Amino acid sequence: MSDRGYRRPRPLSPLREHLRDTFWFAPTMGFVCVFVLWLVATELDDAIVTLLQREEAYDELGELIAFSQDAKTIVTTISSAMMTFIGVVFSISLVAVQMASGQLTPRVVRIFVRSRISKLTLTVFLATFLFSLLVLSSYESESDPRRVVSVPLVQSLLILVMLGLSLLLFVVYVSATLRLMQVGPVVDRIARDSLRVLGRMPRGSRGEDGPGPETARVMHEGRAGVLRDVNTARLVRAARRQDVVLRLIPRIGDFVVPGTPVLAVHGGAVPPPHRLRYTVSVSVERTLHQDLAFGLRQLADIALRALSTSVNDPTTAVQCLDRIVQFLAAVAHLPLGAVHHRDRDGRVRLVQDGPEWDDLVDLAFEEIRWCVAGSPQVSRRLMAGLDDLLLLVPEDRKKSLVRHRALLVQTVERTVPVTADREFALLPDRQGIG
Repeated sequence: MSDRGYRRPRPLSPLREHLRDTFWFAPTMGFVCVFVLWLVATELDDAIVTLLQREEAYDELGELIAFSQDAKTIVTTISSAMMTFIGVVFSISLVAVQMASGQLTPRVVRIFVRSRISKLTLTVFLATFLFSLLVLSSYESESDPRRVVSVPLVQSLLILVMLGLSLLLFVVYVSATLRLMQVGPVVDRIARDSLRVLGRMPRGSRGEDGPGPETARVMHEGRAGVLRDVNTARLVRAARRQDVVLRLIPRIGDFVVPGTPVLAVHGGAVPPPHRLRYTVSVSVERTLHQDLAFGLRQLADIALRALSTSVNDPTTAVQCLDRIVQFLAAVAHLPLGAVHHRDRDGRVRLVQDGPEWDDLVDLAFEEIRWCVAGSPQVSRRLMAGLDDLLLLVPEDRKKSLVRHRALLVQTVERTVPVTADREFALLPDRQGIG
């Protein structure tokens, strides 16, 4: 089949990705879970006290009261110090992220925002603080085992466990933040995220007929911004109920403004507005959720910053080229371009344009090639990468690679006057200068 490899979109994937790009959802859910945990622990503590009083085990109950009073000192210390600890830790972390964004690219901040360990650490820290306050409210001034109502025994044990978990996560979080300041782990994370997006995205379809004559258009009515993602499952359902074919006009990553067309309708009338609601998401910046080219954009940005005269770090550019070649090799044999989304009956209901092979190659190499003058390490790695890709790609995709290789030779010949230096700069080397 021409659309072999097509995967029907998951309906909740846009919502899940949007929540991953926020920093408030995880702590909020943590607060809810902590409050429920506190209610359950309170009930257990009350049940333990009631059981011991019914059995008249006042000596044992007195020992539990003494233990909880000793634990109260620790709980009080935790509640007073945890917010200060949270402020210091995350202030240092934000400085580290700012340094990484200045050294590499501002787009690496999204790695910190989407980091699971960052959200888990903040959630556990805040949950520990909130739980300590709730536990303090459970302590009584009464110490007589016969008249006491509640002894926060289980609650005290839980707060100690949460304190230990907080300390463990602190060590892991610091390690992860330090890795964010290193070039290698950052470009590796971008490459892995890009390959993960590639693995779950529908493939381009070859040999498909066009959607037919255009009958109407849907204009963008929301705020101006970058087309971040599209709820393809909802659009397919809307097109199926209206018995039409929808075509997404802008690509993912395009900047759209109110009044510009976003959907073209083929074969009938426009679906009702309520069926098209929440189908197109516009934001202030691009994201990797459905944007196949965004990973290449980030790698190219890091390489360009490294090749600037203010930084002059060709080794970082070589590391970026390593990952760029890796990504292009992964898509070398995959169908690219327009994707035809089908309904449950197998009929095309949504056509979505995607980047072609030539678009990805130009994004990967064009700007970097302009900056290789005076950096033989980068020109040698770029030449090796182009040669490797020429061995991997099918015949119909070699044209753009051959063009970039010829332009690279021309750039070096134009900027390097000495023949021996030109030969050295154009010698393929996967390590740059190995």
